[in-house]
Amino acid sequence: MTECSDTYLTVEGEAKSQFTEQRSRFISFAWHVTDADQVKEHVSALQKEYYDARHICYAYMLGPQRLEWRANDNGEPSGTAGKPILGQINSAGLTDILICVVRYFGGVKLGTSGLIEAYRKAAADAIEASSKVTLYVEQELHILARYAMMNEVMRAVKDMGLTIVSEEYGQFTATDPSCTAFRPYDCRYTMRMRKSLVPVFTERIGRLTETQTDPSLLIEQK
Repeated sequence: MTECSDTYLTVEGEAKSQFTEQRSRFISFAWHVTDADQVKEHVSALQKEYYDARHICYAYMLGPQRLEWRANDNGEPSGTAGKPILGQINSAGLTDILICVVRYFGGVKLGTSGLIEAYRKAAADAIEASSKVTLYVEQELHILARYAMMNEVMRAVKDMGLTIVSEEYGQFTATDPSCTAFRPYDCRYTMRMRKSLVPVFTERIGRLTETQTDPSLLIEQK
């Protein structure tokens, strides 16, 4: 993923897969998650449901920039479970994803290479069974407008296919301390859009302002 991209690949919902290797049963799951608390909830639920399993190993990746991650071997030899699971997540270029692999030991030791391959396959199978979706990095903006400019704002929103989160009417002032001299505004829109569209939208809105010292439209980025 490039630094300037505002898209990222993840999975939807839950997926499950399983196979047997040398009498050991591997059951793998993939979930869409957005924070570590959701990871803990899924892992805890599996630990309760599969309380008699020998190991429940997992790895996850979070955030559009793929900066938060963890791999857990849960008692398997170091680097033989969590790392190959994480490796499959990285190979697929996924984020906001948790993969857990439940292992029931079948009595035959697989060895280091055998374990790595088994957990790699379990993770790959879970990913294969998942529904992938491309999501956008979004940003919220506050638009302060006077009555005379509301139609222009709505026209820009419609033309660009943007989402209005909320509309408020009353008397609003800018939160920027340097804008204290501005007259009050009549409406405040909270908008959400793709990050790459923010400069396009702000440029269009900027061309509509009456003056630089007391603009009829004001954008506050969140």
